[in-house]
Amino acid sequence: MKDINVKVLYKGNEILKTNFKEGTTLYDIKEQLKDKFEYPIFLAKINNENIELFKKIYEDCEIEFLDIADKHGYLVYKRSVALLMINAIRKVLGEDTRIFIKYSINQNWFCEIENIHITEEILNKISNYMLNTTVENKKITKMNVPTNECIKLLNKYKMHDRANGLSFVRKSSINLYKLEDTYDYLYGPMAIDTKDLAGFKLIKNENNSFTLNFLDRNNPTELKEYKNIKKLIEVFEECSNWSKIIGVDYASSLNSAICEERIEEIILISEALQEKKIANIADMITKNNKKVVLIAGPSSSGKTTFANRICVQLKVNGIKPYVISLDNYYLDRGNVPLGEDGKPDFESLESLDVQRINKDMESLIKGEPTEIPKFNFITGKREKGKVITLKENEVIIIEGIHGLNEKVSQNIDKQHKFKIFISALTQLNIDSHNRISTTDARIFRRLVRDHYFRGFGVSKTIQIWSDVMKGEVKNIFPFQEEADIIFNSALIYELAVLKPFAEPLLYRVTKDEEEYSEATRLIKFLDSFLPINRLDAIPPNSIIREFIGGSCFEH
Repeated sequence: MKDINVKVLYKGNEILKTNFKEGTTLYDIKEQLKDKFEYPIFLAKINNENIELFKKIYEDCEIEFLDIADKHGYLVYKRSVALLMINAIRKVLGEDTRIFIKYSINQNWFCEIENIHITEEILNKISNYMLNTTVENKKITKMNVPTNECIKLLNKYKMHDRANGLSFVRKSSINLYKLEDTYDYLYGPMAIDTKDLAGFKLIKNENNSFTLNFLDRNNPTELKEYKNIKKLIEVFEECSNWSKIIGVDYASSLNSAICEERIEEIILISEALQEKKIANIADMITKNNKKVVLIAGPSSSGKTTFANRICVQLKVNGIKPYVISLDNYYLDRGNVPLGEDGKPDFESLESLDVQRINKDMESLIKGEPTEIPKFNFITGKREKGKVITLKENEVIIIEGIHGLNEKVSQNIDKQHKFKIFISALTQLNIDSHNRISTTDARIFRRLVRDHYFRGFGVSKTIQIWSDVMKGEVKNIFPFQEEADIIFNSALIYELAVLKPFAEPLLYRVTKDEEEYSEATRLIKFLDSFLPINRLDAIPPNSIIREFIGGSCFEH
């Protein structure tokens, strides 16, 4: 057995350069170096490709170990804790017990157990079994199983939704993971054992569900803040009801609809549900005689199309809307404050002329002629704009990432304001154990739009995405519960529409690019969906048109 040369990195720094025996596992190397790591290691990267710790190495290479603070390492931790929980539930409540991982709020997962009344006593038993499993350090075994055998096994444990999903996978074999005698199919790399999975908490919710509370990626010694965000939970429950109306709950049922040529009806019902919701919001604004409507939401949530559609519905009610973008109130580029990276921070509230915004809004409410500035993105300076005088049966629509921040409308009486938070909150999951991240749903929208309409390469979009999300966590999400209403812009069919646009772009990312591992993860994710090629069935006012083109609105 020959020696191989290995260079080991951690957080971008070289920590070792030495020889290992051919066939040494990444896990064994990690264990030899465990004193050099700040946090538990869950994954390795070789040639920009994420590799599980099960892997043996047979040639000279450079290995970078990824801990829980890394995005990809954190995903491995969360998947593995989910497997730990599923195993414990089956041990406590029986092997046929069905578990549903429903949705995520603030990075924590909301879960249900079929036909079980959730009590603190039950959660304590499950939690204790989980903790004992981590103390005993049980192995998680990776098994490559023929697809037909995998489907039989999933059906045996009454996981029919998961078995149906595999019927659309064109692979001869599937990677199953086994913990004790629990088998599961999870979409992505897993931990090799349970010893580093003790960071979690099970929290009983008000309804018959519970929250799987994870460690905070940004502070891995502490649990992620738990928030029972009432309005957001109501939106997810609305999503569940819409799924029942549409008749699509998981990726497999969407795929079946595509195969059976029922997709046009699903598109029509999905769009009609959104249009009805938008009409109801317009009715609320009209009935309560609101004069200023503030719209905010994260990147790629469809704010522009939503603003246009709410304008149409207000006009139906006899209300004339004026749309004002907060982008027009940017400070001249030379006056924008710098971020921690030394670059202008256009995401911060301080990049806007907040005083001018309040002055103009107050003037408009009083019915005074008010000049709304226009920001020139080429020169980086604010210019003179259109003069508006707000009359009876007219309303101002203000759209921007800081729209819900009270500081941009503090001079306006609450009775005149109506706040709307818009986000793409995924209605669809891959199956009962594999949820679709709302962040992933949005990045597909952004990848397609950036390439086709903004001239951005896919690697650049992936590269800046983490900074975009940091800005959202700081400037947008803290204000979502202050909204009068939350609108979900996600369409249950959209990932199948975005797939043929996004997939070829992701394949352009090469192995020598740092973004390769993320591109590979996103490609694997898209494997769960059949493509929709009936673009003519999508109406021109659809929110998804903002990203794939063919919209009847200007963007």
